[in-house]
Amino acid sequence: MERHELMRLLAGDDVASKAALTALADGAEYIVWDAGMRLSDGHAGTFAIRHRCMQRKGAENLGWERALELLRERPQPIRIGQVIASDSSWVYTFFLAEDASALVACAGVRRSDGASQQ
Repeated sequence: MERHELMRLLAGDDVASKAALTALADGAEYIVWDAGMRLSDGHAGTFAIRHRCMQRKGAENLGWERALELLRERPQPIRIGQVIASDSSWVYTFFLAEDASALVACAGVRRSDGASQQ
């Protein structure tokens, strides 16, 4: 996926998408995985566990509650990707429609150590 295409998809009005878009505009690295598709509600369980872990650790995060709601709302095949801020301080996970034509949800977490976590 080209950077400009992802930037267009992240041009929403929620805080996590805006932050991910800003990071991309500032030269952040990104990846969209081509691994097999899975229904969004299946991923919601995994990401709910990650969210609880973040909460226990006190990690600052953006949009996780809303992203989980959106993933559970309407089960659909999705693709997953990440934007990693240039200074590695934030990682944004985004969920795209199967054909990558629309953003389903986006959430971010501040990394306490600044180290790569993929």
